[in-house]
Order: sequence, then C-alpha cells, then structure tokens
Amino acid sequence: MSAQSASVRPAAAPAAPSILPFVVMCTGMFMALLDIQIVASSLQNIGGGLSAAQDEISWVQTAYLIAEITMIPLSGWLTRVFSTRWLFTASAAGFTLSSLLCGLAWNIDSMIAFRAIQGLLGASMIPTVFTSSFHYFQGQRRVYSAAVIGTIASIAPTLGPVIGGWITDTLNWHWLFYINLLPGVAITASIPFLVRIDKPDVTLLRGADYPGIVLMAIGLGTLEYVLEEGTRWNWFSDDKILAGAWIAGISLTLFVARSLTFRNPVVDLRAFANRNFALGCILSFVTGIGIFTTTYLTPLFLGYVRGYSAWQTGLAIFSTGAASLLGTPVFILLSRKFDPRRLMFFGMACFGVSMWSFSFITSQWSATELLLPQILRGFPQVFAVAPSVNLGLGSLPPERLKYASGLFNMMRNLGGAFGIAGAAAILNDQTNAHFVTIAAHLTPANGAMTRLVDATAQRYATRPGGPTIGHEAALKQLWQLAYREASTLAYGDAFRAIMLAFAVATILVLFMRKIVVPPAPASGAH
Repeated sequence: MSAQSASVRPAAAPAAPSILPFVVMCTGMFMALLDIQIVASSLQNIGGGLSAAQDEISWVQTAYLIAEITMIPLSGWLTRVFSTRWLFTASAAGFTLSSLLCGLAWNIDSMIAFRAIQGLLGASMIPTVFTSSFHYFQGQRRVYSAAVIGTIASIAPTLGPVIGGWITDTLNWHWLFYINLLPGVAITASIPFLVRIDKPDVTLLRGADYPGIVLMAIGLGTLEYVLEEGTRWNWFSDDKILAGAWIAGISLTLFVARSLTFRNPVVDLRAFANRNFALGCILSFVTGIGIFTTTYLTPLFLGYVRGYSAWQTGLAIFSTGAASLLGTPVFILLSRKFDPRRLMFFGMACFGVSMWSFSFITSQWSATELLLPQILRGFPQVFAVAPSVNLGLGSLPPERLKYASGLFNMMRNLGGAFGIAGAAAILNDQTNAHFVTIAAHLTPANGAMTRLVDATAQRYATRPGGPTIGHEAALKQLWQLAYREASTLAYGDAFRAIMLAFAVATILVLFMRKIVVPPAPASGAH
C-alpha cells in the first residue's frame, strides 16, 4: 500500500496545469448539455412571445436535439481534422453566436432555425471533453475526472428546467439564451491559449467518407424527428411519420454497412466488438432514458396535474440536482476502495429503485412527496454515469478513443430520445385506458359519484335552469377528476417502464470486464 501511495503522490504536481483547460472545457460541455432542457419549462412563454401555434412550439426543442444528435458522432473525425483546440474553439464560438441569435429571434421560424444551428455547433463540446480527460489525467486522477464529467452529464439536463423556470419568471425568455454569452466568449477566447492536445490533419478531408456522413445525418435526423413527433401524430398512421421511419431505417442500415466496409469510416462501429465498449454504450443508452425521461415526466406532471408554474416546478425538482452534487464526493471517496463495476451496479440499481418509488405517484404528490424518490434518483446518477466512461471508453486503445467517444455520447442522447418518445406514448395510451376503466365505475351504484352530482345540483337549485346546469357542472367535474386520476396512473406506468430498463441494465453491469487504470507517470511529463 505504501509503495502504491508513493507512486501516485509525485504525479500530483505535474497534473495540476491540466486542471484549468479541463475546467474550461467542462464549462462548455455544461452549457451545451444545459441548453437541451433549459427551454423545457418555458416553451409556452417562448411560444407566446413569438406568437407561435401550439404544434410549432415543440420544434424549439426538437430542432436542437436533431442537430445535436447528428453532429455528436462526427466529433471524433472532426477532432482529427481540425484538432481538439480549434474544433472546441469553433464549437464554443458558434454556440455563443447562435445563442445570441436565439435571444434575438423575431418569429418561430427564425427561432427554430437558430436553435438547430445552436445544437449543431455546440454538440462537439460534449464528446471532446470525454476524450480530453484521458489525455489530461492518468491513474486515480482519471477516476476523479470521470466523476466530474459524469456529474455534469447527469446534473446539467436536470437543472435545465430549474434554471429555465427561474430565468423566465424573474427576467424573460430571451435570457434563457443571453446567459450563454459571457461564459461563451470567455471559453472561446481562452481555449486557443490553454488546450494543446493534438495537431490538425486537414489531409483527412480528402479521403473522408462523405456518403457515410450524409447517410448518418439523414438517418439520425429523421429518427429523432420520428421519436419527437410520433406520439403527437399518432405514429405510423401519419404519412410523414411513416415516411420518416422508412427513411431512417434505410439510411442507417446503409450507413452501418458502409461504415463496416469502408477503410476510413467517420464513426468507429467496429468498436462494438469490444465487450466493455458495447456494454458501456448500452448502459449509457439506459442512463439517457433515465435522466432525460424523468426530467421530461416530472415537470410535465407538476405542470399539468398539479398546476405548478415554471418556478414552482423548478423548486420542486431541485432536490434531484442537489442530491447529484452530494453524490459526487461520495463516489470519489468510494472509488479509491471499490471496483468501479460495483459502484456502477449500485448506481443502476438505486436508479431503478427510485423509478419504483416514483411509480406510486398520486395526484396529490407535491415537492414533499417527491423529495425521497428524487434523492434516490439524483444521488446515484454519478455512480451510473462516471464508471461507464472508464469501463467503456477506457477499454479502447488511445487511437480509437476520438472516433468511439462520439458514438458513446450519442447513445446517451439517443436513449433520451427513445425514452421520451416511449414515455409520451405510454402517457397517451395508458391515460385513455385508465380513463375508460375509471369511467366504467361511475354509475348510479357509485355512492360517492351520486353524492357529488346531488351536491352540485343542489348548489344550482335556486338558479334558472338549476337542475340542468347543475347536472352539466357535475358531469364536467367528474370528467376532470377521472382524467386527472387516469393521467396520474399513466405517469406511474411510465416510471415502471423506466424501472424495468434499469433492472436489465443492472444485470448487464455484471458482464463488464475490470479495467486496470494505468498508473500516473512518475516524471513531470504528461
């Protein structure tokens, strides 16, 4: 033990200069991830400010997600072409400029266009941080950096609605985008002086797989569109959704075939032959389902069932973010003593338990009842995300990291897209099913219903048309109560579905191989 400690201790001094560029890059990553959900609780405000129709508002979110999920897999190849330094600088600059344009949007069409540009240009900041951590940190420090990255990846989407709700209620929706300007400019200006990881190789542009890039962009873009819009248009009964599904399926099939046969593909699909990487991607996919879908469901429940404002919703779900922050130092402490697979097993299992506790939700739940389930969800997030970075990406040789990192990060976002689409479908179908079941029990034999109708009719008895108006008012009240309870039961069903996904993921952790973290160099070289 003493020899091991001695070998690690001298590495502390030379690794210190790596902290500043890593922190700056993590700030950019946090901004890009935060903006996925920062508009989630403020879409109505944005739509009102831009005089947008209800069916247009969701595209403020959809456009960002489509652009981001298309660009993330390309980040590895782009890093090789332009270098980490200049790709991150260009990504930060583009994200900052497009944030300004979003704040200045004059109608819904301009907003959707600027949000797409924002997602496209900011996407490269996310996977680049993952690969850069392997350059900057070795030994136990690599575990710490993974904990930081895991915390950011899990907490940023969670805090999005909280911060967005506060900004909208305190200032206005324009500031959802203006808050990116100052840090964005600072990151853009500092990265060229701080980051020295690799050199550009523009010769890669000559032999690039451009048909593969086009197929991937079309496939992922249309897949995201189908997942985002499918529930609203009743899935495959709509011609556009059906056509999008066919286009996505054919494009992605051709992309996979080409990537496996082309000499220099833009995405390293062959990395899936590595067991840890393949399992890590699956676990990242499930984690994306958990993080993004619960961030979607909880504000939706509080807004539509409980009638909370954006700020009230933010306060109610703040405990998730706070628990995530508390989990980070605990994870770092335990990572010194326990196998990362055990920590990941705990994280996945605890997340599943939190979804089970969410499944008992009732229409009377408020921030008080949500506190324990949200702590159970927030605290283990870093345990679920951070080990997958070292276990999945850390199992690959350094020359494959850049290409594989984009794929790894895409799986988390894709999991979020599938999760939200699945949850929306469950809410739609199960609300109708539960409503029919509840309505079947609202008969004259139901004493509570009869008393409600009689009491309502009595209140209107002295007014003109009292019995008729009273009967109509009672039926309306009955419908609202039945729909509220049916909707709440559907939320419970959605949380149970997520629980099942985490039950499977927890078992898959057992099949991951242990990765020996390389020791930090004893000299000052890094």
